[in-house]
Amino acid sequence: MKRALIALTAVLLAGCGGSSTHSSPLRFSARVTNPWYPLLPGSVYVYRGVKDGEPSREVMTVTHRTRTIDGAGCVVVSDLLYLRSRLEERTTDYYTQDSQGRVWYFGENTAELDKQGHVKNTSGSWLAGVHGAKPGIFMFTHPAPGHSARQEYYKGEAEDHFQVLRLEASVKVPFIVTKRALLTKEWTPLEPGVIDHKYYARGIGTVLERTAKGPLERNELVSFRRGT
Repeated sequence: MKRALIALTAVLLAGCGGSSTHSSPLRFSARVTNPWYPLLPGSVYVYRGVKDGEPSREVMTVTHRTRTIDGAGCVVVSDLLYLRSRLEERTTDYYTQDSQGRVWYFGENTAELDKQGHVKNTSGSWLAGVHGAKPGIFMFTHPAPGHSARQEYYKGEAEDHFQVLRLEASVKVPFIVTKRALLTKEWTPLEPGVIDHKYYARGIGTVLERTAKGPLERNELVSFRRGT
């Protein structure tokens, strides 16, 4: 399985912009320290915004747990989404970092909940290496305008892409104000006509996500506690 993973990463890297590739096999670690998307165990991110026309609150926690997926050790991240103070969706995400410093996304288990807290939908869930699902690059080591990659692939369920638009972008959210943010755009063929913009701050990660084209959604960082 590990050999298959290494071959897969070579194919993916050949098809995306960013850091140069090497012929030596990639190694993966659950210790994610990329400055644009650090996932240090114990870190807690709290976001507020608007989703589906309702006030939202999201709590993302980097756990101390790890899981091996398709031969790669991944850190386990818990993501809870509340709409009007009710838990609407709970997701467990799996990230890893390769030996060149890129952050990879290796899957997610997601569940939408009804008003009684029962699972009503798990669409969008996927794991690399299962039923043809493939991991993707979530963040480059040295992102630069024009660099792009597929973040995930599970046909018909998870097909997000992103592209770096600029460095030193200005962003203002309750937790931070900076003129040195990284700005990206995200899209998926599963939602044609919808484009999102994301802003990242070094040493923190995502600080703002907002709709650039499509139904209005916004998610901004209001508090952050760094792990170790």
